[in-house]
Amino acid sequence: RREADLTAEMARLLLGSSTTSESLAAVGRRIAEAYRLSSVELDLEWRASDVRRRALPLVVNGERAGTVLIPRDTPEDVQQSLRGRIVPALEALVGAARSRDALESQLIETKALRRSDVMKTTLLRSVSHDLRSPITAIKAAAEGLGASAISDEGREELTSVVSGEIARLERLVANLLDLSRLQSGAAEPRSDWVSVEESVRAALAAVPEPPGRFEVSIDPDTPLIKADAAQLERALANVVDNATRHAGTGPVSVRVRATGPRVLIRVGDRGPGIPKKDLERIFEPFHRVPGGAGGGSGLGLAITRGFVEANGGRVRAESEPGRGTTFTIDLPVPPESRARRAAPAQEGSPA
Repeated sequence: RREADLTAEMARLLLGSSTTSESLAAVGRRIAEAYRLSSVELDLEWRASDVRRRALPLVVNGERAGTVLIPRDTPEDVQQSLRGRIVPALEALVGAARSRDALESQLIETKALRRSDVMKTTLLRSVSHDLRSPITAIKAAAEGLGASAISDEGREELTSVVSGEIARLERLVANLLDLSRLQSGAAEPRSDWVSVEESVRAALAAVPEPPGRFEVSIDPDTPLIKADAAQLERALANVVDNATRHAGTGPVSVRVRATGPRVLIRVGDRGPGIPKKDLERIFEPFHRVPGGAGGGSGLGLAITRGFVEANGGRVRAESEPGRGTTFTIDLPVPPESRARRAAPAQEGSPA
């Protein structure tokens, strides 16, 4: 009866755990307690007997599947009990656990392949639409530029259309490359001292100004941070670009300030806002808020989160439908930067 109870508990431990290796130590302890042995170790590798322990092999489907290590001075009747009833039960359980682990691995791989197929399909649909629009605009403008009766003003306007659509294509291609690097783990940041103000100014220069213009406020005491300047600029440009496309005729505000060991960058608009259920999903690749204003590929915010987190920061969105959306990028300030910032204040303080 005790052996039957032990076998049932071994089954619960080995088959109830997420992985076989996690439960081996618990099974070994339970066997040792049941037979009053100083220790019992289970290993899924081939182990040989030594001066302290005797090795009992576990064989599954004709192959060595593991080893039960018991004290060398284990009484002969206990060894026979282990060999006759516990080891066969363990072999059956380890075999079942290995089969389960293999099936779970196949299931995970199948789910990953299915997600990959969905991603590829979504990518093709999104990119084909996003590429077609600027290409159509460039083609139409090029045909207009070839007309003999076009005025200088019309030629200038069409040239501006071509330049703008080419810039749009460049942003789309850059976003696709950035997303590919992030998903493959190849976007390792090259950290160096970075001025947040310079990164914000560069991001604003890379994005068309909204009808309501930019309202910029940067704390002059904002410390330097350690980050990849190119990644930070891309992250900021994507957030600002998103805000300009949803701001309507209102302004886009950009606020930068330091608070303790962090630098906060807030980008806000006064557009239609985002439903609460979509506040996290907007950071997923290709997700677009139904009925939202503006075009967009659905990649910018996913890339922003990837680059910000790669540089040790966080990004979140807050929104109230009908009153706009605010994105907050929260970046760490290294201790040496805070020390450098405090030094001038200490030098100028009165004795």
